[in-house]
Amino acid sequence: MAEKKIHIKNVAKSFGGRTVVNIADLTLGTHGIEGLIGPNGAGKTTLMNLITHRLKMDHGQVVYYPNGEELDITSRSMDEIARLGIVKTNQIIQDFESLSITDSLLLSLSTTKYEQFYRIFSEGRLRDETKEQIAAYLDYFRFTDPNGHALSAGEKKLLDIIRCLALKPKFLLMDEPTAGLPEDQTIKVMDLMKRKTKEEGMSILIVEHDLDLIWNVSELVYFMAEGEILIQGTPEEIRKDRTVAVKYMGVSYV
Repeated sequence: MAEKKIHIKNVAKSFGGRTVVNIADLTLGTHGIEGLIGPNGAGKTTLMNLITHRLKMDHGQVVYYPNGEELDITSRSMDEIARLGIVKTNQIIQDFESLSITDSLLLSLSTTKYEQFYRIFSEGRLRDETKEQIAAYLDYFRFTDPNGHALSAGEKKLLDIIRCLALKPKFLLMDEPTAGLPEDQTIKVMDLMKRKTKEEGMSILIVEHDLDLIWNVSELVYFMAEGEILIQGTPEEIRKDRTVAVKYMGVSYV
């Protein structure tokens, strides 16, 4: 099953006269799981937000290839892009504190006519249609109280990941997905991501400061600094590259 691709052409974004992203030509999604690394302020999260249109680019074009077809998504809204299958996890967790874990997932799965959150509590059909899917995720990750609220930062992080997966994305952008997670849950998350790429053809791009995780799960890694993708290659190639060592890991790493 072929992965889904995103082609970025001459995309730029500046804040206050400072260029944060400047990508001439980049294709993402040629491998199942890809990693995006770089120092703080490199533009990694901004690049993801430009793809999903959470931020508006200064200029450029983003083309999406979901199933071999070519779709220009440069001017699409966030909602349209999500419906096309491009979904991003949150670096900073945003949660509905008043909703239980189950109801929070129901809200993410609700169709347009159910989007007023108070209607999900009386919508039996939606609950019936999604019951098995939600139960499977909750059972896999073992929340302290699936019928209660997400208690810890780790549980809120998992809930955010499940909300994204429940939308059945074709291309998942993961922004520091394992920050704050214990090792056993990190392993569960990454094992699930590997299965999604192999069994469902999902493409995944991960921004993560845990380099061991990047080396272990990524088939291809991009190194970003000062708004540009300086190099890309296999994890082994990136680990040995002197530019990465100097700009990111320290010369002594090599």
